[in-house]
Amino acid sequence: MQVTAELTGNLWKVVVREGQQVGVDETLMVLESMKMEIPVNAPKAGRVSRIHVQEGQTVQEGQLLAEID
Repeated sequence: MQVTAELTGNLWKVVVREGQQVGVDETLMVLESMKMEIPVNAPKAGRVSRIHVQEGQTVQEGQLLAEID
């Protein structure tokens, strides 16, 4: 399953790592937009198979952030 950005902003922090098991609604990373921190949560339980972004990177709405198997 693909995890995408819900809005345009800066990727403030990546909380998980590739290969890590996550639960549904667990925070994967945190975006910063208009001085607000917005968590990006796992849409399902599984294993983080790939992270496509780095901390400090600007991301666009709809951009692929991570994949969960």
